[in-house]
Amino acid sequence: MTDSSSELEPERAAVADACRRLGAEGLLIGTAGNVSVRVEDRVAITATGAVLAELTADQVTLVDLDGKVVGGSLQPTSELDLHLGVYRRYGSGAIVHTHAPMATALSLVLDELPCIHYQLLTLGGTVRVAPYATFGTPELAESVLDALEGRSAAIMANHGAVTHAPTLDKAVEHALLLEWACGVYQHAAALGRPRALDERQQLAVIEAAIARNYGTTHPVPPEQEGTR
Repeated sequence: MTDSSSELEPERAAVADACRRLGAEGLLIGTAGNVSVRVEDRVAITATGAVLAELTADQVTLVDLDGKVVGGSLQPTSELDLHLGVYRRYGSGAIVHTHAPMATALSLVLDELPCIHYQLLTLGGTVRVAPYATFGTPELAESVLDALEGRSAAIMANHGAVTHAPTLDKAVEHALLLEWACGVYQHAAALGRPRALDERQQLAVIEAAIARNYGTTHPVPPEQEGTR
């Protein structure tokens, strides 16, 4: 292993920040889960055995797209094959894998999370549950890659959840949205059979979002900073 700690220093710090945020939100427990960000042919990824809610930048390892460690002094996560597989197949910029409690609970009983709220359309709609396979195996990576086809998120049977996006911030947002939706589904299922949006309703949401530029953020002008 090498100790090229200066390479991708901002990205390593960003991965650590994302882990601490996800930990504070309750999506990461102990050493369970992993986060990565890709810059060209380098990937900054959490090290195995690290307590993610307390992660520091020096606990983020650098690998190339073949999985060879090129920076840092620690071994990368056991789910390295999953991360690299997503980067290769989907060209993503960042990946978040958690053992989030709501998503994990639903993974025990559902084959998919229906599109119960229009915000799930930002993840591609219905979220598939990838069949179970042992952690860290090629079988698990392949199962999740298939479940992610056309989606930004997947639930992993008896395991957790994974999201990917062009940026790390967006991958984190996807993870938080998925966990929120899983919680909503659980609460609704306790009362009755949750209703899902049908294809016509989903299409109407997409058309309305395009027409209204829905979801676009507008920065606060400098003269208004501090007045919100």
